[in-house]
Amino acid sequence: MRFGGGVLLVILLVCLVTSPWTYWQSHGDLFYDYQHQNAGLQPPHLGPFWQAMGTTKLGQSLLGRCLIGGVISLLVGVAAAGISVLLGVCIGMIAGYRGGWVDSSLMRLVDVLYGLPYILMVIILKIALERPLGKVLNASTQAINLIVLFLAIGLVSWLTMARVIRGQVLSLRSMPFVDAARAVGTPEWRIFLYHLLPNLVGPITVYATLTIPSAILQESMLSFLGIGIQPPLPTWGSLANDSMALALNPIHSRWWLLVFPCMLLAITLLSLNFLGDGLREVFDPKRRSANV
Repeated sequence: MRFGGGVLLVILLVCLVTSPWTYWQSHGDLFYDYQHQNAGLQPPHLGPFWQAMGTTKLGQSLLGRCLIGGVISLLVGVAAAGISVLLGVCIGMIAGYRGGWVDSSLMRLVDVLYGLPYILMVIILKIALERPLGKVLNASTQAINLIVLFLAIGLVSWLTMARVIRGQVLSLRSMPFVDAARAVGTPEWRIFLYHLLPNLVGPITVYATLTIPSAILQESMLSFLGIGIQPPLPTWGSLANDSMALALNPIHSRWWLLVFPCMLLAITLLSLNFLGDGLREVFDPKRRSANV
């Protein structure tokens, strides 16, 4: 857990600290001289740090593009995971606490959504939300595209969280402290907020850390297919998609265009999974007692 958390923290800090500079620096060290005929597709080589990963076909520093792409990929992952956790916790708590027809109706809805193609649902939500949000928010196309993407991913990623929270609430609602709260006339919202939710912090934390890499991977897949974040904003998935033809060219391969974005994506996903597994062991008393 410490290793995964440390690697993730380093990637996050580097991307966040350098993001203002990498985004606004349109000339100078971040980019090669556009008038130079060999500015683009330079391989990685020793020298200034911005040349460490080579350049893209437009002469841009691949390191700078990867740093900006890391910020956007992590932002989409965290935002989508937040929406997923919020929906899953609310629906799972209501279904588990109320029981009866409410529980049956909500769980049948979850079962139906589980049977639908995941990527197709994300694409449909993205198409359905893009125009209405554009009219309501009156923001730039890039901002609307970013918001719609993490909304679409978050709105279809809450199903597992809802089932997990429902199972936990089913065991908690019969506990003496919940019966005592009901007996003294505590409102239902206070039971949710002050009695059930504190006992769900462990499962929520664990599944949130496991939902973030899933959301990042889904965003990368959509960007790789060309329906995710649109240029000029980069993500690790879109960088890999843009460089596929050049990197796999059998005559003159520009391998660095594909290797570095995919490597950063893989390291981030592995770090988040290690962190989630470590938190699961911390919050699971059965695993802790078995290790002892």
